[in-house]
Amino acid sequence: MEIRNFASKAIINEVGAYVEKIVINSKDILLHGNINNPTHSGMAILVPFANRIKGGEYEFNGKKYFLNKNSEGNAIHGLVVNKRFEVINKSSNSITLSYNLKDNGYPSELNINIKYVINRESFDVEFLIKNVGSNEAPLTVGAHPYFIIEDSWKINPTQVKKCVSINKIPTGELIDYEIEGNKEYDDCFYIGNQVKLDSKYSTIIIKTIKMPYFQIYTGIKGAVALEPMSGAPDAYHNYIGLDLIKSGEIKNYGFTIYS
Repeated sequence: MEIRNFASKAIINEVGAYVEKIVINSKDILLHGNINNPTHSGMAILVPFANRIKGGEYEFNGKKYFLNKNSEGNAIHGLVVNKRFEVINKSSNSITLSYNLKDNGYPSELNINIKYVINRESFDVEFLIKNVGSNEAPLTVGAHPYFIIEDSWKINPTQVKKCVSINKIPTGELIDYEIEGNKEYDDCFYIGNQVKLDSKYSTIIIKTIKMPYFQIYTGIKGAVALEPMSGAPDAYHNYIGLDLIKSGEIKNYGFTIYS
């Protein structure tokens, strides 16, 4: 499905509310998506946890929960990447998609609404999450956009907090760190509400609402994944940025991509 605003447009897939393409002022900024491999291109949505959960299991309010594991033995990328959302509202330049998450590996039921708006020079992403079940539940949200780069790249601000990790799992400790361009990363950082990615190809600015953590991943050639998150990977264990959502409660998050 396409939404458009003059020379800017986005293409959205109902599966996972996945963003396959973002064009700002006639220029592609997102590595073109592949719905069959959504976390290696385009922009996947990560709910109710952003990135990894160590060991694919956790305990919440005295009960153990078990999740599907990847080849590394961890759960990863949330529970909705392959779920079909329903379009509940659409205009020429915006679309809202909805999914009710009910999973044996999660303590409650969530209604997840994702709204996308394409503007002339930006792309808005809004999360509205309602706990429609009867239990309190843990929550982090994130997105997994791959931005096209060319030649060298750099990120601002450079002075940030890095999540100390063991085998890509944050321990709960944050340390002062200087991000260097053109290095290999698969790491979480506390950056705040604005970050800029510069390369010869483009300048990308992301401004966030309640999503101050970023996973930076450089494992795909010609792109940098700059992933806004409300909390760190493995927040269900380390509690970094972890939200608790009560029965009937609504949580809002969001970010805007400028180019």
